[in-house]
Amino acid sequence: MAKILIIDDETAIAMMLKRLVEKSGHMVEIAVNGKEGMEVFDTFNPDLLITDIVMPEKEGLEIIFDLRRKNPNLKIVAISGGGRFQYEGYLKSAKHLGADLAFQKPLDLKEFMASITGLLNEENQK
Repeated sequence: MAKILIIDDETAIAMMLKRLVEKSGHMVEIAVNGKEGMEVFDTFNPDLLITDIVMPEKEGLEIIFDLRRKNPNLKIVAISGGGRFQYEGYLKSAKHLGADLAFQKPLDLKEFMASITGLLNEENQK
């Protein structure tokens, strides 16, 4: 069982992902913007972070940059549906800043969960 933090300003998506990830037996907390996400991160201390990129208060790219420096071993998954620009640019930037995985919304939930399981299993094999 892993502790997973989901940060997404679209509450419906955050709740859907929370239910999906909890079905796999993980403990999940959610935050609805980047600022709140950073506060939850400090108290929850997750093993894995799933963050949207385009959000109010604090963008996902800033979160990835800050948390990668603070915790180099944290597993990070970026998700984006785009915004003012094409999502590919955001997702490439997220990977460049330290995200382990990056996914375009709408998510292929089966592939998404398989990738998260694989990422968590990599950690357990170390």
